Amino acid sequence: MNRENSGLAIECRNIVKNFKIGEITTRVLKNISLEVKKGEFVSIMGPSGSGKSTLLYIMGGLDHPTKGDVYINGVNINQLDDDKISQTRRSKMGFIFQFYNLIPNLTVEENIILPLLLDGKKKATYKKNLDEVIEWVGLTERRKHKPRELSGGQQQRVAIARSLITRPEILFADEPTGNLDSKTGTEIMQLLQKINRETQQTIVMVTHAQDATRYTNRVITVKDGVLV
Repeated sequence: MNRENSGLAIECRNIVKNFKIGEITTRVLKNISLEVKKGEFVSIMGPSGSGKSTLLYIMGGLDHPTKGDVYINGVNINQLDDDKISQTRRSKMGFIFQFYNLIPNLTVEENIILPLLLDGKKKATYKKNLDEVIEWVGLTERRKHKPRELSGGQQQRVAIARSLITRPEILFADEPTGNLDSKTGTEIMQLLQKINRETQQTIVMVTHAQDATRYTNRVITVKDGVLV
């Protein structure tokens, strides 16, 4: 099979993840295989300690499996060296976390453009992208504000815009509503759903909130390190 032209954004094959503390080895993921099609919005659910966030980090190249392979658009990222994996994350992936990880003394637009500057790119080259993603997340009037001048929901919108600035092929979200009240969480989920539907952005989201899954195309449930 030509994986590159298979229509799959992500393919996980027989993923095993062990953590060793002293003489004790704990198997967190137990031979997991799954596929995510290009343009899908998938949620991964499971109780605390089920391994869902570990699975997300392995899919996004933030962690390495003990065994198994992860293909991103047909490329086995487990066969890449650290520099190539970092380059793949910067160019092909965006990440949203429960905590917004914004730089307090930078403005909204400076926080959004930061990944590009760290990658040696010039802000002027991406001005159109910057204007578009700020409009996407509804912060045009707040682009010169600092994080302390924003609500929690607005800060998460900044984080979403930052994850989209490079036009990634896959967006990974780890509990994106976990630090928000229910109303704001709903607004964030509606925004992610809109992005997925209107741009065909592939999104993989870890969540413990059942309500959040109704905005996604498919739910994958992980329990005790296996798919249910």
